[in-house]
Amino acid sequence: MINKILIANRGEIAVRILRACHELGIATVAVYSDADRNAMHVHQAAEAYYVGPSAARDSYLRADKILDAARKSGADAIHPGYGFLSERADFASACAAAGLAFIGPPPEAISVMGDKARARTAALAAGVPVVPGTDARAHLSDAELTAAAADIGFPLLVKAAAGGGGKGMRSAASAAELPAALAAAHSEALAAFGDGTLYLERLLPNARHIEVQILADREGNIIHLGERECSIQRRHQKLLEEAPSPFVGDDQELRQRLGALACSVASAVGYANAGTVEFLLDEDRNIFFLEMNTRLQVEHPVTELVTGIDIVKEQIRIARGRKLSRKQSEVRLGGHAIECRINSEDPYNGFLPSIGTITTSILPTGPGVRVDTGVYAGYTVSPYYDSLLTKLICYGESRGEALLRMRRALEDYRLIGVRTTIPFYQKLLDSHRFMAGKFTTRFLDEDFHVADKPPANPRIAAILATLVAHRQGQQTAHILQTNGRDTSNWKWVGRWERMRR
Repeated sequence: MINKILIANRGEIAVRILRACHELGIATVAVYSDADRNAMHVHQAAEAYYVGPSAARDSYLRADKILDAARKSGADAIHPGYGFLSERADFASACAAAGLAFIGPPPEAISVMGDKARARTAALAAGVPVVPGTDARAHLSDAELTAAAADIGFPLLVKAAAGGGGKGMRSAASAAELPAALAAAHSEALAAFGDGTLYLERLLPNARHIEVQILADREGNIIHLGERECSIQRRHQKLLEEAPSPFVGDDQELRQRLGALACSVASAVGYANAGTVEFLLDEDRNIFFLEMNTRLQVEHPVTELVTGIDIVKEQIRIARGRKLSRKQSEVRLGGHAIECRINSEDPYNGFLPSIGTITTSILPTGPGVRVDTGVYAGYTVSPYYDSLLTKLICYGESRGEALLRMRRALEDYRLIGVRTTIPFYQKLLDSHRFMAGKFTTRFLDEDFHVADKPPANPRIAAILATLVAHRQGQQTAHILQTNGRDTSNWKWVGRWERMRR
Protein backbone atom coordinates (compact mmCIF):
# COMPACT_ATOMS: atom_id res chain seq x y z
CA MET A 1 0.00 0.00 0.00
CA ILE A 2 1.26 3.50 -0.85
CA ASN A 3 0.28 6.18 1.67
CA LYS A 4 3.01 8.79 1.19
CA ILE A 5 4.90 9.68 -2.00
CA LEU A 6 8.12 11.67 -2.30
CA ILE A 7 8.32 13.58 -5.60
CA ALA A 8 11.97 13.56 -6.68
CA ASN A 9 11.59 16.50 -9.03
CA ARG A 10 10.75 20.19 -9.27
CA GLY A 11 8.82 22.71 -11.36
CA GLU A 12 5.57 22.08 -13.15
CA ILE A 13 5.87 18.29 -13.21
CA ALA A 14 6.29 18.17 -9.42
CA VAL A 15 3.13 20.27 -9.06
CA ARG A 16 1.31 18.02 -11.54
CA ILE A 17 2.18 14.89 -9.53
CA LEU A 18 1.27 16.62 -6.25
CA ARG A 19 -2.23 17.36 -7.55
CA ALA A 20 -2.79 13.74 -8.55
CA CYS A 21 -1.67 12.61 -5.09
CA HIS A 22 -3.97 15.11 -3.38
CA GLU A 23 -6.95 13.81 -5.39
CA LEU A 24 -6.07 10.26 -4.36
CA GLY A 25 -5.72 11.25 -0.70
CA ILE A 26 -2.02 10.37 -0.63
CA ALA A 27 0.36 12.41 1.55
CA THR A 28 3.15 14.17 -0.35
CA VAL A 29 6.79 15.05 0.24
CA ALA A 30 8.75 17.59 -1.81
CA VAL A 31 12.49 18.05 -2.11
CA TYR A 32 14.20 21.32 -2.92
CA SER A 33 17.54 22.96 -3.55
CA ASP A 34 18.76 26.42 -2.59
CA ALA A 35 17.29 27.89 -5.77
CA ASP A 36 13.89 26.31 -5.10
CA ARG A 37 13.31 27.24 -1.45
CA ASN A 38 10.25 29.27 -2.46
CA ALA A 39 9.14 27.13 -5.39
CA MET A 40 5.47 26.29 -5.91
CA HIS A 41 5.92 22.55 -5.38
CA VAL A 42 7.53 23.22 -1.98
CA HIS A 43 4.55 25.28 -0.82
CA GLN A 44 1.96 22.76 -2.03
CA ALA A 45 3.49 19.60 -0.55
CA ALA A 46 2.64 18.47 2.97
CA GLU A 47 6.36 18.19 3.80
CA ALA A 48 9.54 19.45 2.14
CA TYR A 49 13.17 18.44 2.61
CA TYR A 50 16.31 20.29 1.60
CA VAL A 51 18.63 18.23 -0.62
CA GLY A 52 21.51 20.56 -1.43
CA PRO A 53 22.91 23.49 -3.42
CA SER A 54 21.28 24.88 -6.55
CA ALA A 55 23.25 22.87 -9.11
CA ALA A 56 21.31 19.70 -10.03
CA ARG A 57 24.39 17.50 -9.62
CA ASP A 58 24.51 18.55 -5.95
CA SER A 59 20.80 18.18 -5.24
CA TYR A 60 18.21 16.62 -7.56
CA LEU A 61 20.74 14.19 -9.04
CA ARG A 62 21.98 13.03 -5.62
CA ALA A 63 20.24 9.69 -5.17
CA ASP A 64 21.64 9.33 -1.65
CA LYS A 65 20.08 12.62 -0.54
CA ILE A 66 16.74 11.78 -2.14
CA LEU A 67 16.65 8.40 -0.42
CA ASP A 68 17.64 9.97 2.89
CA ALA A 69 14.75 12.44 2.58
CA ALA A 70 12.39 9.54 1.88
CA ARG A 71 13.63 7.72 4.98
CA LYS A 72 13.25 10.79 7.21
CA SER A 73 9.77 11.57 5.92
CA GLY A 74 8.49 8.00 6.13
CA ALA A 75 7.54 7.91 2.44
CA ASP A 76 6.49 4.56 0.95
CA ALA A 77 7.22 5.46 -2.68
CA ILE A 78 9.16 7.80 -4.95
CA HIS A 79 7.86 9.35 -8.15
CA PRO A 80 10.78 10.62 -10.27
CA GLY A 81 8.76 12.66 -12.79
CA TYR A 82 10.89 13.14 -15.90
CA GLY A 83 14.52 14.15 -16.25
CA PHE A 84 16.95 13.97 -13.32
CA LEU A 85 16.82 10.40 -11.90
CA SER A 86 13.76 9.19 -13.80
CA GLU A 87 15.65 6.95 -16.25
CA ARG A 88 18.41 5.74 -13.96
CA ALA A 89 18.19 1.98 -13.48
CA ASP A 90 20.55 2.17 -10.50
CA PHE A 91 18.21 4.62 -8.77
CA ALA A 92 15.20 2.37 -9.35
CA SER A 93 17.20 -0.52 -7.88
CA ALA A 94 18.27 1.60 -4.90
CA CYS A 95 14.62 2.46 -4.20
CA ALA A 96 13.71 -1.23 -4.16
CA ALA A 97 16.66 -2.01 -1.88
CA ALA A 98 15.45 0.70 0.51
CA GLY A 99 11.96 -0.79 0.59
CA LEU A 100 10.44 2.01 -1.47
CA ALA A 101 8.10 1.60 -4.42
CA PHE A 102 9.57 3.21 -7.54
CA ILE A 103 6.71 4.70 -9.57
CA GLY A 104 8.16 3.73 -12.91
CA PRO A 105 9.29 0.65 -14.83
CA PRO A 106 11.50 -2.17 -13.53
CA PRO A 107 15.26 -1.44 -13.44
CA GLU A 108 15.99 -4.00 -16.18
CA ALA A 109 13.54 -2.36 -18.59
CA ILE A 110 15.12 1.03 -17.91
CA SER A 111 18.57 -0.45 -18.48
CA VAL A 112 17.67 -2.09 -21.79
CA MET A 113 15.79 0.86 -23.25
CA GLY A 114 18.36 3.37 -21.98
CA ASP A 115 21.01 1.62 -24.08
CA LYS A 116 20.38 2.53 -27.72
CA ALA A 117 21.96 -0.66 -29.05
CA ARG A 118 20.02 -2.98 -26.73
CA ALA A 119 16.84 -1.04 -27.45
CA ARG A 120 17.29 -1.50 -31.20
CA THR A 121 17.97 -5.21 -30.68
CA ALA A 122 14.82 -5.56 -28.56
CA ALA A 123 12.76 -3.75 -31.19
CA LEU A 124 14.03 -6.02 -33.96
CA ALA A 125 13.29 -9.07 -31.82
CA ALA A 126 9.73 -7.78 -31.42
CA GLY A 127 9.38 -7.48 -35.20
CA VAL A 128 9.67 -3.70 -35.29
CA PRO A 129 11.86 -2.21 -38.06
CA VAL A 130 14.62 0.20 -37.04
CA VAL A 131 16.34 3.02 -38.91
CA PRO A 132 19.47 1.69 -40.71
CA GLY A 133 22.70 2.54 -38.91
CA THR A 134 25.73 1.23 -37.03
CA ASP A 135 25.71 -0.88 -33.89
CA ALA A 136 25.85 1.41 -30.83
CA ARG A 137 27.50 -1.38 -28.81
CA ALA A 138 30.47 -1.59 -31.18
CA HIS A 139 32.25 1.48 -29.70
CA LEU A 140 33.51 2.43 -33.14
CA SER A 141 36.31 4.94 -33.56
CA ASP A 142 35.83 8.09 -35.62
CA ALA A 143 37.70 6.45 -38.50
CA GLU A 144 35.43 3.41 -38.37
CA LEU A 145 32.33 5.59 -38.18
CA THR A 146 33.54 7.56 -41.19
CA ALA A 147 34.03 4.35 -43.16
CA ALA A 148 30.58 3.08 -42.15
CA ALA A 149 28.94 6.34 -43.18
CA ALA A 150 29.63 5.61 -46.85
CA ASP A 151 27.63 2.36 -46.60
CA ILE A 152 24.74 3.92 -44.66
CA GLY A 153 24.48 6.91 -46.97
CA PHE A 154 24.00 10.63 -46.39
CA PRO A 155 22.34 12.54 -44.88
CA LEU A 156 22.80 10.88 -41.50
CA LEU A 157 22.65 11.53 -37.79
CA VAL A 158 25.51 11.20 -35.33
CA LYS A 159 23.98 10.10 -32.02
CA ALA A 160 25.23 9.45 -28.50
CA ALA A 161 24.78 5.81 -27.50
CA ALA A 162 23.80 6.90 -23.99
CA GLY A 163 21.88 9.91 -25.23
CA GLY A 164 18.40 11.29 -24.96
CA GLY A 165 16.50 14.56 -25.20
CA GLY A 166 18.37 15.62 -28.33
CA LYS A 167 21.73 15.85 -26.54
CA GLY A 168 24.84 14.41 -28.20
CA MET A 169 23.16 14.52 -31.60
CA ARG A 170 24.35 16.16 -34.80
CA SER A 171 23.40 15.87 -38.47
CA ALA A 172 25.77 15.58 -41.41
CA ALA A 173 24.54 16.17 -44.94
CA SER A 174 27.80 15.03 -46.55
CA ALA A 175 31.17 13.42 -45.80
CA ALA A 176 32.71 16.89 -45.51
CA GLU A 177 30.42 17.76 -42.57
CA LEU A 178 30.95 14.48 -40.71
CA PRO A 179 34.22 15.30 -38.80
CA ALA A 180 32.73 18.44 -37.24
CA ALA A 181 29.53 16.58 -36.35
CA LEU A 182 31.51 13.79 -34.68
CA ALA A 183 33.60 16.24 -32.64
CA ALA A 184 30.57 18.22 -31.45
CA ALA A 185 28.57 15.09 -30.57
CA HIS A 186 31.54 13.59 -28.67
CA SER A 187 31.93 16.73 -26.58
CA GLU A 188 28.23 17.12 -25.78
CA ALA A 189 27.76 13.42 -25.00
CA LEU A 190 30.68 13.40 -22.56
CA ALA A 191 29.37 16.50 -20.79
CA ALA A 192 25.77 15.27 -20.60
CA PHE A 193 26.18 11.54 -19.97
CA GLY A 194 29.84 10.93 -19.13
CA ASP A 195 30.01 8.61 -22.15
CA GLY A 196 31.24 9.79 -25.55
CA THR A 197 30.31 6.62 -27.48
CA LEU A 198 28.64 7.48 -30.79
CA TYR A 199 26.80 5.64 -33.52
CA LEU A 200 25.36 6.60 -36.90
CA GLU A 201 21.79 6.49 -38.09
CA ARG A 202 20.36 7.33 -41.50
CA LEU A 203 18.53 10.66 -41.53
CA LEU A 204 15.12 10.09 -43.07
CA PRO A 205 14.14 13.01 -45.32
CA ASN A 206 10.74 14.58 -44.65
CA ALA A 207 10.15 12.29 -41.67
CA ARG A 208 7.46 12.67 -39.03
CA HIS A 209 8.23 12.03 -35.35
CA ILE A 210 5.28 10.18 -33.86
CA GLU A 211 5.15 8.55 -30.45
CA VAL A 212 2.74 6.17 -28.76
CA GLN A 213 1.81 6.31 -25.07
CA ILE A 214 1.59 2.88 -23.43
CA LEU A 215 0.52 1.65 -20.00
CA ALA A 216 1.42 -1.78 -18.60
CA ASP A 217 0.63 -3.40 -15.28
CA ARG A 218 2.57 -6.08 -13.43
CA GLU A 219 0.32 -8.86 -14.67
CA GLY A 220 1.40 -8.43 -18.28
CA ASN A 221 -1.54 -6.35 -19.49
CA ILE A 222 -0.42 -3.66 -21.95
CA ILE A 223 -2.53 -1.01 -23.66
CA HIS A 224 -1.76 2.00 -25.84
CA LEU A 225 -3.47 5.39 -25.62
CA GLY A 226 -3.05 6.47 -29.22
CA GLU A 227 -0.33 8.55 -30.81
CA ARG A 228 1.13 12.02 -30.40
CA GLU A 229 2.62 14.21 -33.12
CA CYS A 230 6.05 15.52 -32.05
CA SER A 231 7.53 16.74 -35.35
CA ILE A 232 7.69 20.42 -34.33
CA GLN A 233 11.27 20.41 -33.03
CA ARG A 234 14.17 22.79 -32.86
CA ARG A 235 17.56 21.09 -32.92
CA HIS A 236 15.93 17.77 -31.95
CA GLN A 237 14.15 19.35 -28.98
CA LYS A 238 10.36 19.09 -28.99
CA LEU A 239 8.49 22.38 -28.71
CA LEU A 240 4.89 21.58 -29.58
CA GLU A 241 2.96 18.32 -29.45
CA GLU A 242 -0.56 17.34 -30.41
CA ALA A 243 -2.83 14.33 -30.21
CA PRO A 244 -3.89 12.69 -32.37
CA SER A 245 -1.37 13.17 -35.16
CA PRO A 246 -2.63 15.13 -38.20
CA PHE A 247 -0.33 12.93 -40.30
CA VAL A 248 -2.08 9.75 -39.17
CA GLY A 249 -5.44 11.50 -39.44
CA ASP A 250 -8.32 9.11 -40.09
CA ASP A 251 -6.04 6.20 -41.00
CA GLN A 252 -7.23 3.84 -38.27
CA GLU A 253 -5.21 0.96 -39.69
CA LEU A 254 -1.96 2.94 -39.31
CA ARG A 255 -3.01 4.07 -35.80
CA GLN A 256 -3.67 0.50 -34.69
CA ARG A 257 -0.43 -0.71 -36.25
CA LEU A 258 1.58 1.94 -34.38
CA GLY A 259 -0.14 0.97 -31.14
CA ALA A 260 0.44 -2.73 -31.68
CA LEU A 261 4.14 -2.20 -32.45
CA ALA A 262 4.54 -0.05 -29.32
CA CYS A 263 2.94 -2.73 -27.16
CA SER A 264 5.17 -5.37 -28.74
CA VAL A 265 8.31 -3.39 -27.85
CA ALA A 266 7.09 -2.96 -24.25
CA SER A 267 6.24 -6.63 -23.94
CA ALA A 268 9.67 -7.67 -25.24
CA VAL A 269 11.39 -6.05 -22.25
CA GLY A 270 8.86 -6.98 -19.54
CA TYR A 271 7.70 -3.40 -19.20
CA ALA A 272 5.41 -2.11 -16.45
CA ASN A 273 4.05 1.39 -15.71
CA ALA A 274 3.83 4.31 -18.17
CA GLY A 275 6.18 4.63 -21.12
CA THR A 276 6.45 6.06 -24.61
CA VAL A 277 7.64 4.34 -27.77
CA GLU A 278 8.88 6.77 -30.41
CA PHE A 279 8.81 6.17 -34.15
CA LEU A 280 9.88 7.90 -37.34
CA LEU A 281 7.54 7.67 -40.32
CA ASP A 282 8.75 8.45 -43.83
CA GLU A 283 6.71 9.97 -46.66
CA ASP A 284 5.38 6.53 -47.62
CA ARG A 285 4.24 5.88 -44.02
CA ASN A 286 6.88 3.27 -43.39
CA ILE A 287 7.41 2.91 -39.63
CA PHE A 288 10.84 2.82 -37.96
CA PHE A 289 11.51 2.39 -34.24
CA LEU A 290 13.47 5.32 -32.79
CA GLU A 291 13.65 4.82 -29.01
CA MET A 292 11.60 4.22 -25.89
CA ASN A 293 11.32 6.70 -23.03
CA THR A 294 10.90 4.78 -19.78
CA ARG A 295 9.15 7.55 -17.87
CA LEU A 296 6.33 10.05 -17.91
CA GLN A 297 6.64 12.40 -20.90
CA VAL A 298 6.47 16.20 -20.84
CA GLU A 299 3.67 16.02 -23.40
CA HIS A 300 1.46 13.51 -21.55
CA PRO A 301 -1.38 16.06 -20.99
CA VAL A 302 -2.48 16.00 -24.65
CA THR A 303 -3.09 12.26 -24.39
CA GLU A 304 -4.96 12.74 -21.10
CA LEU A 305 -7.31 15.24 -22.73
CA VAL A 306 -8.20 13.10 -25.76
CA THR A 307 -8.60 9.86 -23.77
CA GLY A 308 -9.90 11.10 -20.41
CA ILE A 309 -7.28 8.97 -18.63
CA ASP A 310 -5.16 10.46 -15.84
CA ILE A 311 -1.76 8.94 -16.62
CA VAL A 312 -0.15 9.92 -13.30
CA LYS A 313 -2.95 8.26 -11.34
CA GLU A 314 -2.52 5.17 -13.52
CA GLN A 315 1.18 5.15 -12.67
CA ILE A 316 0.40 5.18 -8.97
CA ARG A 317 -2.27 2.51 -9.44
CA ILE A 318 0.23 0.22 -11.19
CA ALA A 319 2.88 0.86 -8.53
CA ARG A 320 0.31 -0.26 -5.94
CA GLY A 321 0.14 -3.62 -7.72
CA ARG A 322 -3.27 -3.14 -9.23
CA LYS A 323 -4.47 -3.96 -12.73
CA LEU A 324 -4.95 -1.30 -15.38
CA SER A 325 -8.23 0.56 -14.96
CA ARG A 326 -9.14 -0.04 -18.63
CA LYS A 327 -8.83 -2.63 -21.33
CA GLN A 328 -7.72 -1.70 -24.83
CA SER A 329 -11.28 -1.96 -26.11
CA GLU A 330 -12.35 0.67 -23.56
CA VAL A 331 -9.83 3.30 -24.72
CA ARG A 332 -11.56 5.94 -26.84
CA LEU A 333 -9.97 8.92 -28.59
CA GLY A 334 -12.10 12.05 -28.79
CA GLY A 335 -11.33 15.56 -29.99
CA HIS A 336 -7.91 17.12 -30.44
CA ALA A 337 -5.34 18.58 -28.00
CA ILE A 338 -2.27 20.76 -28.55
CA GLU A 339 0.51 21.59 -26.08
CA CYS A 340 2.93 24.52 -26.22
CA ARG A 341 5.99 24.44 -23.96
CA ILE A 342 6.37 27.97 -22.56
CA ASN A 343 10.10 28.32 -21.94
CA SER A 344 12.08 31.18 -20.42
CA GLU A 345 13.95 31.78 -23.67
CA ASP A 346 14.25 34.72 -26.05
CA PRO A 347 12.97 33.65 -29.50
CA TYR A 348 14.27 36.92 -30.98
CA ASN A 349 17.81 36.18 -29.84
CA GLY A 350 18.52 32.59 -30.82
CA PHE A 351 16.36 31.19 -27.99
CA LEU A 352 18.95 32.18 -25.40
CA PRO A 353 17.84 31.42 -21.82
CA SER A 354 16.23 34.29 -19.93
CA ILE A 355 16.47 34.57 -16.15
CA GLY A 356 14.99 37.00 -13.65
CA THR A 357 11.99 37.51 -11.39
CA ILE A 358 8.48 37.06 -12.72
CA THR A 359 6.59 40.23 -11.88
CA THR A 360 3.21 39.32 -13.38
CA SER A 361 1.61 35.95 -14.06
CA ILE A 362 -1.95 35.95 -15.40
CA LEU A 363 -2.91 32.51 -16.64
CA PRO A 364 -5.33 32.04 -19.54
CA THR A 365 -8.68 30.44 -18.77
CA GLY A 366 -11.83 29.48 -20.61
CA PRO A 367 -13.28 26.39 -22.29
CA GLY A 368 -10.71 23.78 -23.28
CA VAL A 369 -7.71 25.51 -21.67
CA ARG A 370 -5.38 23.73 -19.24
CA VAL A 371 -2.22 25.21 -17.71
CA ASP A 372 0.40 23.08 -15.95
CA THR A 373 2.74 25.52 -14.24
CA GLY A 374 5.32 25.73 -11.50
CA VAL A 375 5.82 29.51 -11.40
CA TYR A 376 4.00 32.52 -9.99
CA ALA A 377 4.40 36.28 -9.65
CA GLY A 378 7.46 36.85 -7.48
CA TYR A 379 9.16 33.59 -8.48
CA THR A 380 12.77 33.90 -9.62
CA VAL A 381 13.81 31.92 -12.70
CA SER A 382 17.33 30.63 -12.10
CA PRO A 383 19.98 29.47 -14.61
CA TYR A 384 20.43 26.08 -12.95
CA TYR A 385 17.62 24.06 -14.52
CA ASP A 386 15.63 23.45 -17.67
CA SER A 387 13.98 26.55 -19.11
CA LEU A 388 10.46 25.06 -19.11
CA LEU A 389 8.13 27.27 -17.05
CA THR A 390 4.64 26.25 -18.06
CA LYS A 391 2.81 23.88 -20.36
CA LEU A 392 -0.19 25.43 -22.09
CA ILE A 393 -2.61 22.79 -23.38
CA CYS A 394 -5.78 23.45 -25.35
CA TYR A 395 -8.51 21.00 -26.30
CA GLY A 396 -11.21 21.17 -28.95
CA GLU A 397 -13.67 18.92 -30.71
CA SER A 398 -11.51 19.34 -33.83
CA ARG A 399 -7.93 20.39 -34.59
CA GLY A 400 -9.25 23.70 -35.89
CA GLU A 401 -11.06 24.44 -32.63
CA ALA A 402 -8.00 23.46 -30.59
CA LEU A 403 -5.86 25.85 -32.68
CA LEU A 404 -8.32 28.71 -32.20
CA ARG A 405 -8.38 28.16 -28.46
CA MET A 406 -4.59 28.02 -28.34
CA ARG A 407 -4.38 31.34 -30.19
CA ARG A 408 -6.73 32.92 -27.67
CA ALA A 409 -4.90 31.40 -24.71
CA LEU A 410 -1.51 32.64 -25.94
CA GLU A 411 -2.96 36.12 -26.40
CA ASP A 412 -4.47 36.08 -22.88
CA TYR A 413 -1.35 34.74 -21.16
CA ARG A 414 0.59 37.45 -19.31
CA LEU A 415 4.01 36.38 -18.06
CA ILE A 416 6.19 39.42 -17.40
CA GLY A 417 9.70 39.63 -15.95
CA VAL A 418 11.48 37.18 -18.27
CA ARG A 419 11.38 36.65 -21.99
CA THR A 420 9.34 33.65 -23.08
CA THR A 421 8.59 31.64 -26.21
CA ILE A 422 4.98 32.87 -26.40
CA PRO A 423 5.70 35.13 -29.46
CA PHE A 424 7.28 32.16 -31.24
CA TYR A 425 4.15 30.06 -30.82
CA GLN A 426 1.92 32.92 -31.94
CA LYS A 427 3.84 33.13 -35.20
CA LEU A 428 3.97 29.33 -35.58
CA LEU A 429 0.21 29.01 -35.25
CA ASP A 430 -0.20 31.58 -38.04
CA SER A 431 1.95 29.50 -40.40
CA HIS A 432 -0.12 28.10 -43.27
CA ARG A 433 1.99 24.94 -43.39
CA PHE A 434 1.45 24.31 -39.71
CA MET A 435 -2.28 24.99 -39.92
CA ALA A 436 -2.49 22.52 -42.81
CA GLY A 437 -0.45 19.90 -40.90
CA LYS A 438 2.14 19.84 -43.72
CA PHE A 439 5.33 19.86 -41.68
CA THR A 440 8.22 17.51 -40.87
CA THR A 441 10.92 17.28 -38.22
CA ARG A 442 13.01 19.73 -40.31
CA PHE A 443 10.30 22.38 -40.56
CA LEU A 444 11.58 24.74 -37.86
CA ASP A 445 15.24 24.39 -38.80
CA GLU A 446 14.76 24.87 -42.54
CA ASP A 447 11.43 26.50 -43.35
CA PHE A 448 10.47 28.69 -40.42
CA HIS A 449 12.06 31.89 -39.15
CA VAL A 450 11.34 34.12 -36.18
CA ALA A 451 12.06 37.82 -36.66
CA ASP A 452 15.37 39.07 -35.31
CA LYS A 453 13.68 41.80 -33.27
CA PRO A 454 10.36 42.01 -31.44
CA PRO A 455 7.72 43.73 -33.58
CA ALA A 456 6.69 46.12 -30.78
CA ASN A 457 8.13 49.63 -30.55
CA PRO A 458 9.86 50.00 -27.14
CA ARG A 459 8.49 53.55 -26.68
CA ILE A 460 4.95 52.41 -27.40
CA ALA A 461 5.40 49.45 -25.06
CA ALA A 462 6.61 51.77 -22.28
CA ILE A 463 3.63 54.12 -22.76
CA LEU A 464 1.18 51.21 -22.71
CA ALA A 465 2.79 49.78 -19.58
CA THR A 466 2.45 53.18 -17.86
CA LEU A 467 -1.21 53.45 -18.85
CA VAL A 468 -1.95 49.94 -17.60
CA ALA A 469 -0.20 50.63 -14.30
CA HIS A 470 -2.13 53.91 -13.91
CA ARG A 471 -5.46 52.20 -14.66
CA GLN A 472 -4.74 49.40 -12.19
CA GLY A 473 -3.81 51.97 -9.56
CA GLN A 474 -7.11 53.80 -10.08
CA GLN A 475 -9.05 50.54 -9.82
CA THR A 476 -7.25 49.62 -6.61
CA ALA A 477 -7.85 53.08 -5.11
CA HIS A 478 -11.53 52.87 -6.05
CA ILE A 479 -11.98 49.41 -4.60
CA LEU A 480 -10.07 50.08 -1.40
CA GLN A 481 -11.38 53.59 -0.74
CA THR A 482 -12.75 53.69 2.82
CA ASN A 483 -16.21 54.90 3.65
CA GLY A 484 -16.35 58.44 5.08
CA ARG A 485 -18.86 57.34 7.69
CA ASP A 486 -17.95 55.29 10.74
CA THR A 487 -19.77 52.25 9.42
CA SER A 488 -21.02 50.67 6.17
CA ASN A 489 -23.78 52.05 4.00
CA TRP A 490 -25.83 48.91 4.64
CA LYS A 491 -25.89 49.61 8.39
CA TRP A 492 -26.80 53.25 7.78
CA VAL A 493 -29.79 52.17 5.68
CA GLY A 494 -30.85 49.75 8.41
CA ARG A 495 -30.70 52.50 11.05
CA TRP A 496 -32.68 54.87 8.82
CA GLU A 497 -35.41 52.26 8.27
CA ARG A 498 -35.70 51.58 12.03
CA MET A 499 -36.00 55.30 12.79
CA ARG A 500 -38.92 55.64 10.36
CA ARG A 501 -40.98 52.81 11.94
